[in-house]
Amino acid sequence: MAHLNELQRIATATNGTRAFNTSGFNHTLDYVTNYLSANTNLKITKNMFSVSYFTLESNPVLLSSLNGKITNHTYSKNRFLAEFLEVTFSSSVNFSNFITLTAIPNASCSDADWLAAKPSATHRIALVKRGDCAVADKGILAAKYNVAGLLFYNDGKTSDRMLPTLERLGENNSLPALFLSFDLGEKLANAARNSSFTIAVRFVIPVAIENVIPVNNICADTPTGDPTQTILIGSHADSVPTGPDINDNGSGTAANLAFAVVLARLFRTSTYPKYKYRVWFCWRGAEEIGALGSNFHVTQARKSTILGERITDYLVNLNFDMLGSPNFKFGIYDGRTIRNNTPPSAIPGSVRISALFRDWFIRHELPWDFADIDGRGDYSSFLASGIAIGGLISGVDDIKSQEQRDRYDRLLGQGLGGLANVVHDPCYHKVCDTIQNINLFGYEKMVQAAAFVIESLARLPDLKSWLYPINEI
Repeated sequence: MAHLNELQRIATATNGTRAFNTSGFNHTLDYVTNYLSANTNLKITKNMFSVSYFTLESNPVLLSSLNGKITNHTYSKNRFLAEFLEVTFSSSVNFSNFITLTAIPNASCSDADWLAAKPSATHRIALVKRGDCAVADKGILAAKYNVAGLLFYNDGKTSDRMLPTLERLGENNSLPALFLSFDLGEKLANAARNSSFTIAVRFVIPVAIENVIPVNNICADTPTGDPTQTILIGSHADSVPTGPDINDNGSGTAANLAFAVVLARLFRTSTYPKYKYRVWFCWRGAEEIGALGSNFHVTQARKSTILGERITDYLVNLNFDMLGSPNFKFGIYDGRTIRNNTPPSAIPGSVRISALFRDWFIRHELPWDFADIDGRGDYSSFLASGIAIGGLISGVDDIKSQEQRDRYDRLLGQGLGGLANVVHDPCYHKVCDTIQNINLFGYEKMVQAAAFVIESLARLPDLKSWLYPINEI
């Protein structure tokens, strides 16, 4: 709790936030660096990258015209009131005329989907449903087919996927885009598919790109272990601007720091055998605006020719993000849900890591749930490079079901399973994500499970073969 208390103190002293472009974020990195320097012999490195911060000059506008009837749709910074939200890294636009809408079939994740659109997406507004691949990937395909603009919408698969949500395109995106609720998206999609309807939209997105902002990643690696066989353990150190984010992701930041310090101390004793593999702990920036810190890390690794810093030197990336949700679940990233366009090399090891976490919870007679790997976290760039991943998550704004609550009650004790039909973290990305938002029992178990998996992987005699079995790739 000492690290979490310090992160809360930092946020309180810096206008209630630790967002990447604030003194709160810089003080967070200073705290991590100074604590590592004082308590370990790990080699600490800082790597700076630059980002263009996305902001709006004023609220966006979305108008639809259905058979000549014009509707002005509702924008609000409160997504529970909004029909649509902005998309980070959208370009500015002010369409003077209504532009025909076309609905892209299926998940819009393949060339076949875009080529099947009727009418053609070229020079039209493309309506694209969420799911199967990242919004940024859909944006790249949209640019390939020369769309005039993009309207994403939620897929409505579960009750927590009905509202518009904050998503992001790639930092180099040049298309205007908005994100709609499921209800509005379905209404427009049904009209676009009906040849008897005439459906068009007009929107205004006034984007202000501020000055380029320098951001740091911090990493610390063990002085022993083979640098060409590296276990990466990562967490993002930034919050959103609206709150201190002690759960998201002070909880991962603090756990990662505790792992690094404990391991460094154990390695300095004579009774604890050192690992065969190097362990590299990282605290990354700008995750909340598009996982930019991890993207930078992987991009640099792919270019590097320095021993120990090449992408080929990484065996696995373990990601810890949100470990202490108040209405918690013991969520395990499920390697079986990795997207089809992921390099096959990453899949067998990711599935095995999922099972390793699961077995720990079963052995300790604790409930557990698998969580989909949706490509939105710091792990996504590593997966895209063929690196096996694993991790834990205690729940975001998804809802704890009655079945889930009852199952947790049975294993943890009556009344300890949380609240049914309530989101796992009601303070997600809000000012109330403070030290009081952490469920200490759930957090402790997640940290213990993570420590077990780190130790288990590091003690395998041939981790590379375990993660990348030739007969399964």
